[in-house]
Amino acid sequence: MNTLAFLLLFQFASVLDQTLEFTQSSLLPNSQLTQKSDKAVAANIIFKSTDGGQTWQDISAGLPANLQEEGIERNGFVEKDSELYISTENGIYHSQSNATAPYWQKASLISTVSEMLGGTNRLFDGGGAMKSVEANGVLLATSQKGIIRSTDAGETWDLVISEGGVGIAVERIKGGFAAITYNTESETRRVRTSYDGGKTWQPIDAGLPASLSIASIVQVGEDLFCGHPTGIFRSSDQGKTWQLLLPAIGDKVFNLSVSGNVIYAILRSGGC
Repeated sequence: MNTLAFLLLFQFASVLDQTLEFTQSSLLPNSQLTQKSDKAVAANIIFKSTDGGQTWQDISAGLPANLQEEGIERNGFVEKDSELYISTENGIYHSQSNATAPYWQKASLISTVSEMLGGTNRLFDGGGAMKSVEANGVLLATSQKGIIRSTDAGETWDLVISEGGVGIAVERIKGGFAAITYNTESETRRVRTSYDGGKTWQPIDAGLPASLSIASIVQVGEDLFCGHPTGIFRSSDQGKTWQLLLPAIGDKVFNLSVSGNVIYAILRSGGC
């Protein structure tokens, strides 16, 4: 009888403990329940290189783990005054370029990257926003017809690259500009540079695999970097030859952004 009573008492205590644990869990706020159940860690969303692309650090920690599915907006990464911002369909996330460890927080006071920038590098071309860059009084911008150029602060424009498709990207580089456009005849995106203020352009993509999803072209030091569906490429001879530095991840394309000597690579679907 004593043995039977002990077993019954043990089973009752076990059931009671489980009941109390369930009751306490059910009383937790929804936010705490979510934190306990959602332990997924974001990865392979944004990378950083401080040594010219030789090594890359994944700094995605703190972003939503499903951010790749939600999508990062085109031109949705900005570095300003050592502050980093990523614009997504789920809101704006903020970090600092000099953080000792990767972290991201949702920026509740900023609704769009354009609001944060104040529209300083966006123009309007009837069909939508364009990216523009300026150097030595020359303004270049992407457009629905290619790359356009202005020398009177945007009052008038000339079409300087026209291949039947839209202008994808335009960037300042040392001594000139670099641009990506879509060629409707070859059905690929082409990469070009100009060293005469955007008047004439030379192709620099002969050493790159042909693709319709080339996303970005930037410069750090004397080297050019290209975000390509195959991965991140670097050229140390102004685009004559290219070296693959970081292979692509899945079907994503790296969009590149530069701040000083730091390169940021953001994964997006299908390039720009």
